[in-house]
Amino acid sequence: MNVVVLSVGRPGGTGFGPLFEDYAARIRRFGVTLDARYVREVKPGGRYSDAHVMEREAAALVEALPSRGTVIAVTPGGDSLDSPAFARRLRSWARPAAVFVVGGPLGLAPSFRERADQRLALSAMTLPHDLARLVLIEQIYRAVTILHRVPYHK
Repeated sequence: MNVVVLSVGRPGGTGFGPLFEDYAARIRRFGVTLDARYVREVKPGGRYSDAHVMEREAAALVEALPSRGTVIAVTPGGDSLDSPAFARRLRSWARPAAVFVVGGPLGLAPSFRERADQRLALSAMTLPHDLARLVLIEQIYRAVTILHRVPYHK
């Protein structure tokens, strides 16, 4: 199973980075290939409109995508799945790779959401992008434990 988490902005000193890495290490212990990638965040405000910022980030995300894989845009308007359903989808998406994409503070550009193969909601609420990355990696770990019948998910 191959998983890529591609996000805007490298996690800072928020404390989420070490937690993300802990879950990533747990996932890798199951033999899952996990690649965490980042593109540079474009700072909103100043001379760029929010739409322009999101389009510049979208262009960087497209450039950073692996050549093959199912691209899953993480967005509040995506499909809401329970954990067993997410585990089943992850298994099919991960051939050849499940590529989860988390936007920056402004979210993903509409053009990127439209070009994605799938759209996934972590919550109907808006989450800070660092927290969204952490929730996503925990849910990936939970899905992997479900697929391997490990009791973590109970």
